[in-house]
Amino acid sequence: MNQTRANSSLSRVRPLRLPRVCVAVAAANCSELLAKAEAAVVESPFLEFRLDYLKQPAASLAKLHSFCRAHPEAVFIATCRRAANGGKFHGSVEAELKILRKAAVSGFQLVDLELQSAHALKPGEIAKLRSQAGLILSYHDFRATRKLEETFRQMAAIPANYYKLATTATCLYDNVLLMKFLQAKSREHSVVGLCMGEQGIISRLLALRVGSAFTFASAIPGEETAPGQLTARTLREVYRLDHLDAATRIYGVAGNPVAQSLSPLMLNTAFRRENVNAVYLALCTKELDDLVACVREVPISGLSITMPHKENIVGYLDNTDTLTQKTGACNTVVRSPDGRLFGFNTDVAGVLAPLEQRLPLTGAKVLLIGAGGAARAAAFGLKNRGAQLFIINRTSAKGLKLARQAEAKYLKRAEVKKHSFDVIINATPLGMDSTQIPLTEQEIHARFVLDMIYTSAETPFTRAGRAAGAEVIAGTEMFVQQGARQFEIWTGKPAPAQEMLNVVAAALAAGNRKAEARSKNSEVRSQNTEIVR
Repeated sequence: MNQTRANSSLSRVRPLRLPRVCVAVAAANCSELLAKAEAAVVESPFLEFRLDYLKQPAASLAKLHSFCRAHPEAVFIATCRRAANGGKFHGSVEAELKILRKAAVSGFQLVDLELQSAHALKPGEIAKLRSQAGLILSYHDFRATRKLEETFRQMAAIPANYYKLATTATCLYDNVLLMKFLQAKSREHSVVGLCMGEQGIISRLLALRVGSAFTFASAIPGEETAPGQLTARTLREVYRLDHLDAATRIYGVAGNPVAQSLSPLMLNTAFRRENVNAVYLALCTKELDDLVACVREVPISGLSITMPHKENIVGYLDNTDTLTQKTGACNTVVRSPDGRLFGFNTDVAGVLAPLEQRLPLTGAKVLLIGAGGAARAAAFGLKNRGAQLFIINRTSAKGLKLARQAEAKYLKRAEVKKHSFDVIINATPLGMDSTQIPLTEQEIHARFVLDMIYTSAETPFTRAGRAAGAEVIAGTEMFVQQGARQFEIWTGKPAPAQEMLNVVAAALAAGNRKAEARSKNSEVRSQNTEIVR
């Protein structure tokens, strides 16, 4: 490629011309890599080819050259990260450089060179590579977010078109540190930054607001090339990344774990439906001090609080509603413009609404399983409606305490099968990620059973309830009702509850289909193994 063509290629990758999302594609052989790239480029005209995943990257460049020529409208990055720097290429730095130079003349407009490799090369070698393609000088820390200034001083000493720092978030506040760094450096340099890992997911979106030139995504679930990477479709359709700007209000669900939460899908759907300029994120947090510090700095306008923080968060609030005061548990936080935190409890509405659609609660005999934050909300809400409330709990001391506070009757597990109830409610996590069950079929004597677990359309408890002849109330109804009330508190608008329920139900159905497919594939593999034996 002559110098004129090189300059032409570089003119296409100026910071303001690049899409906001770069999709990383990787495969062990060239045919598979090209197939993935062909599928991804239809929706994403900005791809990173992880050449280090290929068994023979140099031998694949001729075919990749044809792909680049066939897609002149797209921008492509060539990356061949060495194993010593977190990649999969086991060759020398010289071999890495050779592959990147060949990639540059094969049509890749950008090449990614790790800082450690750059230190091993002569300045003239780097300058020659940069004359052939735009250079992304990158640094990855797979353990922590640390020494940002020191690392960047080393990077800035090497001329490059983009400087990329990918660190690992060990807490939510690491995202704040990185974003402050990006905001400062983006005034003079073209920078790309993100925190890897589950606790760093928010940086993959919010870094764009503070100066990151773009962010990275995977093409489909299961093909992530870095921890915490989301799919491009999720970034665009769920989080509406293309509409994210300085005025976008930030909300999120805070708990541990939250990776599988459907709250982002549900609340972002509601924001889109009602034309609210807001985004709702998953905030994996182990410590509330960390969460509150992040909320104040980002800043975050509101939170959904989930396990295990619903009770402990109350100590961090400046004021609360009556329900939070009664239950001692908060699942909704509003941050005022002056930084004060106000707590609300919408779990009560989430439990009562589905039940009141089916039966009068005054005088109804209700068994509540559990004594945590969600159980407390249900207990006080039901008593306020005049229900006859019974409580069981794995830890009797905690169950007895809630029974006294809510003026309910505490039962031992052995006593449950002697009673009949109008409703039995599971307010424990039993059955969320295992086959554990709070009550067996033989212990269930009720007209209705409600499981607060919503992450699966069917749980061990609801299966047992159905087998016992009870009508099942899906946890999705409770989940949507509490989320709808949160939306109304945050925005002052009526919530599009039906649309929220539709997207949650569709997501659960899709998850069930995938689970069934995996189960069938596992059965087939098992049968084939038996045949071979």
